[in-house]
Amino acid sequence: MKNTIKIGLYFMIAATVLAGCHKDLDRFPPNTTTSAQLYSTEQGYRSVLAKVYGAMALTGNVGPAGAGDVSGIDEGTSDFLRLFWKAQELPTDEAVISWNDVGLQDFHRMNWSSNNPMLNGLYNRSFYIITLANEFIRESAPDKVSSKGLSAESLKRMHAEARFVRAYQYWVLMDLFGNPGFVNESVVTGTTDLPKQILRANLFKFIEQELTAIDADLAAPKTNDYGRVDKAAAWSLLARMYLNAQVYTGTAKWTEAAANAKKVIDANYQLLPNYSNLFLADNNLNNTEVIWSLNYDGLKTQNYGGTTFLVNASVNGDNAKFKDSSGLTGWSGLRTTRNLPQLFPGYPSFSTRQDQRALFFTEGQNVEITDVSKFTEGYAVNKFRNRTRARNFGTDPSRTFSDIDFPVFRLGEIYLIYAEAVVRGGTGDNASAIGYINALRDRAYGNTAGRVTSYNTAFILAERGRELYWEGHRRTDLIRFNNFTEATYLWPYKGGVPSGTGVSSNLRLYPIPTSEISSNPNIKQNTGY
Repeated sequence: MKNTIKIGLYFMIAATVLAGCHKDLDRFPPNTTTSAQLYSTEQGYRSVLAKVYGAMALTGNVGPAGAGDVSGIDEGTSDFLRLFWKAQELPTDEAVISWNDVGLQDFHRMNWSSNNPMLNGLYNRSFYIITLANEFIRESAPDKVSSKGLSAESLKRMHAEARFVRAYQYWVLMDLFGNPGFVNESVVTGTTDLPKQILRANLFKFIEQELTAIDADLAAPKTNDYGRVDKAAAWSLLARMYLNAQVYTGTAKWTEAAANAKKVIDANYQLLPNYSNLFLADNNLNNTEVIWSLNYDGLKTQNYGGTTFLVNASVNGDNAKFKDSSGLTGWSGLRTTRNLPQLFPGYPSFSTRQDQRALFFTEGQNVEITDVSKFTEGYAVNKFRNRTRARNFGTDPSRTFSDIDFPVFRLGEIYLIYAEAVVRGGTGDNASAIGYINALRDRAYGNTAGRVTSYNTAFILAERGRELYWEGHRRTDLIRFNNFTEATYLWPYKGGVPSGTGVSSNLRLYPIPTSEISSNPNIKQNTGY
C-alpha cells in the first residue's frame, strides 16, 4: 500500500463517530468505539483525520460500494473527484461522454437545472467532507487537546490540515455554486441548526483568512506524510484562488497570485522529466512535481470514481490494444472534442508527436463528433493509464480499479499561474515567467524547439489546455478568459448545437440543488435558475 495516511485501516473506525450528509447526520451503523474513546489518543485523532481525507477518495465504508456516505445518489457516482471532474470538464471543449445517465448529458449541452443529480451529489459530498472537517476541528481545538494531556504540537498540525481540507471544499463550492450554505465548527453535529447562506465574495475572504491563519501550523513543504497537505498546498490554493479573484469578488489580485505561486516555486519542487509519468499507476514514487494529490490504491481504496473512472471511462472496452495500453478494462464513455487536439502540433493524425503531452488514442476514432453517444466519435484521451513506468499493470488483478494518484496541485500549474498573473499586470518578473513556460515546453518537446520568447493571455489559455487538460481546470479557465458562455469561442455541441452556440451568462454558476433550497429556507437560488 502507498505510504500515506492509512485510509483503509481507519475508515471504519472513524465513521462511527462522524456525521453523514450535512442535514442527514445519523446513518452509520453503531460500533463499540465511542467518540470519547477515539478522541482520547493521538492515534485516535489520526484515524479520524484519515476519514476527513478519505472522504475525498472513497464513497463509503465498504469498498468498492456499500454503506455510502451521501444519500440520494447512486454510490458509484457520489465520489468527489468523479463529480467534480464532470462539473469542470464535461461542459467544456475538453470532454464529452457517451452515456445517458439522468442529468449527465446536461453538462455538455449546458442545459442543466437545479434538479441535476450529479450537481446534487457534488454539493452534498462537499458538505459531507466539510462536516467531517468541522467535527475534527472542534475536537482538536487547543483547549480540548490540553485537557487530555496530548501532544499539542502534533495535534496542532492535524487541526490545521482539517482546516485546509474544509477551505479546499469551500473553494470548490465557491467556484461552482457561488453562494452556498455555510457552517463552521461552532455548529455541533446533530443539532437542528441549518446552514446560513454566504455570498461568494465573503466566502472568498473566509477561505483566504483560513489559509493565512493555518500557515504557521502546517508542515514545511515536502515534510509531511505522502497525501497530507503542507504549507505549499495552502500557497497553491491561494495562488489558484487569487488568479480567479476577479471572477469571485470583482477585484483582481494578480500580484497576490504571483506572490503565492513564487512561494511554491521557491520551495524546490521539480518537474518530472517525463510528462506522462505524472499520470501512471506508480506516480507516487519519487514524484518531485506533485504538491498534493488524492491517492488511490487498486486493492486498498476501491471505488468506481476517482482515477478508476478517469481511466475506465476513457477506454474502449472492445479495443484490445487500447485496453492493454490503459491497463484497465474499459467502459467506453469519455472522449474529447476536436478543440483540444487542435491545440497540439501534428493534428489531426499525430503520426509524429512533437509535443509529447498530446496523449490521444486515435486508432478507430474519428476526430469529428456527429453523435455524442458514439464512443468512436471524438479522440479518446490516453493521459491517465493504470500502468507503471516499467509497463506493468496496476495492483488490481481484475484490472478494474486504479492505482493512479490524482494531482490536485502540481508545479506545472503553479508555473502557469505565475506567468498568467504577471502578463495580466501582477508584480513579478517577466523573464522568470518565460523561463517557467519554457521549462514546461522543453519537457513537452524533449528539446528547445518549443521555446517562446514572449507570450500573451491567449497563449496562456492554450498552454493551460496543453499542460493541464483533464485535470479539472477547464471550466474555471474558460470562465476567467470569458470563453465559457460567450459565442466568441465555440466547440462541437456547446449549448447542444452541433457547431456550438453561445449560452446564457448565468451558466457561469451552477444552481444550488433544489433539495437544498426546499429544505433550508436560508438558501436562495442563484440568478437565472
